[in-house]
Amino acid sequence: MQFSTISYEVDGQIARLTLQRPEVSNGFNIPMCEEILAAIEATKQNDEVVILRIQAAGSVFSVGGDLVEMKRAVDEDDIPSLVRIAELVNTISFALKQLPKIVLMVTDGAVAGAAANMAVAADFVIASDKTKFIQAFVGVGLAPDAGGIFLLSRSIGVNRATQLAMTGEALSAEKALEYGIVYKMVVSEKLEKTVAQVCKRLLRGSINSYRAIKEMVWKSQFENWQAYADLELKLQRELAFKEDFKEGVIAHSERRRPAFKGR
Repeated sequence: MQFSTISYEVDGQIARLTLQRPEVSNGFNIPMCEEILAAIEATKQNDEVVILRIQAAGSVFSVGGDLVEMKRAVDEDDIPSLVRIAELVNTISFALKQLPKIVLMVTDGAVAGAAANMAVAADFVIASDKTKFIQAFVGVGLAPDAGGIFLLSRSIGVNRATQLAMTGEALSAEKALEYGIVYKMVVSEKLEKTVAQVCKRLLRGSINSYRAIKEMVWKSQFENWQAYADLELKLQRELAFKEDFKEGVIAHSERRRPAFKGR
């Protein structure tokens, strides 16, 4: 498959997936989601690959949903395309958690919306001190997608997950390390060296062990994900047709605070 929104390359036992839409802060649109899923599948099918490394071009890892695309969809009354993106980002998180390989995410900037929840779906996150994780959904009248509440509540606890989702507060890399979302935090200049060290250590292990561990984690914690995913998509679909969502997107494009009215 030819990629236009990401790059994907394999070097020995490491596959590298890079988000390549820095002009829109690596916002997710339908083609990008489909290409990410194709890259995950290619990693799954490659018996030589042990680690899938996910990173991003530019100073922002990802804003989550493409806000330019959201504005277009609101202007053209094309809400079904946004519902499709919500469906796809959940599938991405699902695929990362079920991938029988190590998923290592490298972040060096803001990680918002769906991208923040994909980070929780990763097995390891190595973050620079410039990283912030943001549950940005409430700012545009939506609720977390990409399996957000399902993943976060299991990772950091129900109350913390609820508070982050409801406030949209940025979670610093330092705090994310304390919460257990981040495996290692380093200054930006030492990020590559640290990633190389972690990969070297992991590649000493047996892929058989990693497959078994991921299967056991899935069985013990995530087997009922599908029922949650159905509810998440239902609620996102309902919220996307509300006036508050349209106001949130327009307010963002106009760089003002949204005036939500609960409609």
